[in-house]
Amino acid sequence: MKRLLVIAMGMVVSVNTIAQEQKKPNVLFIAIDDLKPILGCYGDKIIKTPNIDRLAKMGTVFMSNYCQQAVCGPTRASLMTGKRPDYTKVWDLQTPMRNVNPDILSLPQYLITQGYSTQGIGKIYDSRDVDKDLDKPSWSIPYYKNADEYYDKATGLPVNVEYQSAESKKQAAKFTAEAEAKGLKGKELKQYINERVRPTTECLDVPDNAYEDGANALKAKDVLINLSKTPMQPFFFAVGFHKPHLPFVSPKKYWDLYNREEMPVAKFQEKSKNGVDIAYHSASEMRLYTDIPELLSFTDQKPFGISLPLAKQKELIHGYYAAVSYTDAQVGILLNTLDSLGLTKNTVIVLWGDHGWHLGDHNLWCKHTNFEQATHSPLIFAAPDYKAGSSFSMTEHVDIFPTVCELAGVKIPEVVDGKSLVPIMKNKKAKVIEYAVSQYPRSGPQIEKGRLGYDKAEYMGYSIRDNRYRFTIWMDKGFRSTQPFKKELVIGTELYDYKVDPLETTNVYKDAKYAAISKELEGKMINYFKAHETK
Repeated sequence: MKRLLVIAMGMVVSVNTIAQEQKKPNVLFIAIDDLKPILGCYGDKIIKTPNIDRLAKMGTVFMSNYCQQAVCGPTRASLMTGKRPDYTKVWDLQTPMRNVNPDILSLPQYLITQGYSTQGIGKIYDSRDVDKDLDKPSWSIPYYKNADEYYDKATGLPVNVEYQSAESKKQAAKFTAEAEAKGLKGKELKQYINERVRPTTECLDVPDNAYEDGANALKAKDVLINLSKTPMQPFFFAVGFHKPHLPFVSPKKYWDLYNREEMPVAKFQEKSKNGVDIAYHSASEMRLYTDIPELLSFTDQKPFGISLPLAKQKELIHGYYAAVSYTDAQVGILLNTLDSLGLTKNTVIVLWGDHGWHLGDHNLWCKHTNFEQATHSPLIFAAPDYKAGSSFSMTEHVDIFPTVCELAGVKIPEVVDGKSLVPIMKNKKAKVIEYAVSQYPRSGPQIEKGRLGYDKAEYMGYSIRDNRYRFTIWMDKGFRSTQPFKKELVIGTELYDYKVDPLETTNVYKDAKYAAISKELEGKMINYFKAHETK
């Protein structure tokens, strides 16, 4: 009898071992808003990002990764579904994704069908392009919309979800009273305050959880602890951080990591020679901040972009770097929690920035272009049993969906546009695509009609980026890649050679020396349109 009991116990242990071995890996999905690839693991010598660099040493750093559209809502809708913007039909910050595409499939939505628990906190989708439940079909557990109980008790909740300074709180109280006297309530009241209390930076000696990302990181830590208590069900946990999105607010200790006088001001702040006017914008996002209009009143303005005094440029760059380091510290909390729970060995970790960011190059700030600084986006994948390293093979945000699927051991849906990057994780010199494609809408030359929409967005620029060149073609009359290509709709074309001109100082499309490459890339662009044309 005793022998039978021992055999039975051995069978139980064996079954449990097999179950553990066959368990799908967890997925920690880290999204960072407006993060360009100025990270230690991308070769930046100034930035302090020890935690992201630590993740890089665990996985593959995709050095040549590009977003599909350099603005929050469209790029996130594209990334989360593995579909390009012309399919999602989300090109702005006011189109609910499932209103125009009811049957579209998101990554976490698909993983639910594969046995995953899916949960999220912070900014994963842009709230303006999904439902009030932040895309309800994506989450098996209701989305964690706030972490109010995790804020520092001494500072309390920040004003406009951003500011902790006494001056900002004083101004908020003043404008709240004004708004209430006008009979404003709800969203209108909040908007009234937000339009009037909005400095671009804040540097205070406060703890990390005085601000939203710090509070969310602590909440995410507790969620991971709870998830570790149900080890037989794999999880997909998405954690989105808002910084370094404007305003650049972060605790003083992160500002103290840098010397403002050493901040790397953009070397080239002009329009490209032979440039296309419609490729530029007027930096309307930056102009919304309350400390900007006064600066513009005494600074000579160019007919494109936004000209800021040198001192303000350095302040903003300083703030951006500080905000990146602040977010890096929150990433560290997640990585430390995985380690402490023993989860790292069976967790796929993916970290991405939704797009790049202009820091004064071309006299531009923010994103909203097809240029390098707006489209080049960081991407890191770390997974058990894959060697670490970096790759310069071309990749895109639409590749994230199928890569997560393959690493999770589930079938890749045929509907996704991207390619799995697992071959590159196995062999850093492997290639899965020849070039990345980005696009950006415009409602008029040099004009960006606010941040929410682009009127009818009659103009669309499509950009091919390979390992050396960027070829961009601007189309008129509402053209989209789902339509037949018509050459007469082309209103502007650009070609940049990054080997000899990394700052995009000269558009060489009409240069005779580049005639062959212009023709070649133009042919690839037309073939891209043909491949995506709705039959």
